[in-house]
Amino acid sequence: MGMAQLGNRLYTGESSFDFVGRRKLWFLIAAALVLVSAVLLWKPGLTYGIEFEGGAEFRVSGTTNQDAAREAVAAVVPDTVPTVTTAGDAVRVQTETLTTAQLDDLKGELAQKLGVDPANVTSSSIGPSWGADVTNKAITGLVVFLVIVSIVMAVYFRAWTMAAASLVALFHDLVITAGVYALVGFEVTPASVIGFLTILGYSLYDTVVVFDKVRENTEEAFVRRDRTFGAAANHAINQTVVRSVNTTVVALLPVAAILFIGDLLLGAGTLRDISLALFVGMLVGAYSSIFVATPLLVVLRGREAKVKELDADVRAGVRPDEPVAAE
Repeated sequence: MGMAQLGNRLYTGESSFDFVGRRKLWFLIAAALVLVSAVLLWKPGLTYGIEFEGGAEFRVSGTTNQDAAREAVAAVVPDTVPTVTTAGDAVRVQTETLTTAQLDDLKGELAQKLGVDPANVTSSSIGPSWGADVTNKAITGLVVFLVIVSIVMAVYFRAWTMAAASLVALFHDLVITAGVYALVGFEVTPASVIGFLTILGYSLYDTVVVFDKVRENTEEAFVRRDRTFGAAANHAINQTVVRSVNTTVVALLPVAAILFIGDLLLGAGTLRDISLALFVGMLVGAYSSIFVATPLLVVLRGREAKVKELDADVRAGVRPDEPVAAE
């Protein structure tokens, strides 16, 4: 059976997966992933780039000799413990903030120890105050994003429960993506923050598509009294799941090319910060839109009197003589 045929069967209700009925399983999986990610964020924790912590960074092209790079740092600033990594055919050295004289001396020492032309050594330096300013702006951007999302979702859907379910799904996506960053040891840079905000927008878009169908189906259920709120919401997921999967796969293909081909094969390490955030975030965001947001919405709205009344009428087989208006 092709995806198009499966999509048609799910949309019409000929076939159906019980997403809402198995919500305890999905919540358990989501909670486990968030817990593991939280542990990873505690230890080993995130590795922040110099844009956030301040410091000096040197890139030496044409060599991958990390030991020689450490010897060069020890010769100029012996009390510093540098972070030395490789990216393609280059060595990257990160230290604490250095004076102008120390920067010049270390550039020369790196060129000599590594046996390269001084022109192959580039450096940049960021003060701690600038790094703190970048951190504050990144946090502010995230908080403003979440506040705007809450307001827009509550106004658009006329229900705080949908805004709450969306925020939980976004928190789920953000924590897991950050946990993967901590696991692989990638540095958090401004590009990473852009990636985080991008995936939150992508996840929100996917959630809105599902919620829009949920609203349509549940409004009809309140009028016709022919299915419970949970059944109507579950049908909405089935109607949109193939579209969500197809959209996610198409979006992941170019991101995967950037991450795996651009970084691993071509050595373009500057691309991996944002591409890793996008790859993990899109994947996790598709999961949360289907398996977390809507089932959680059913739980939250299940406490409302009108939803309890609808479910009771459906189970009792009660049908209205005259259609009642949905609230």
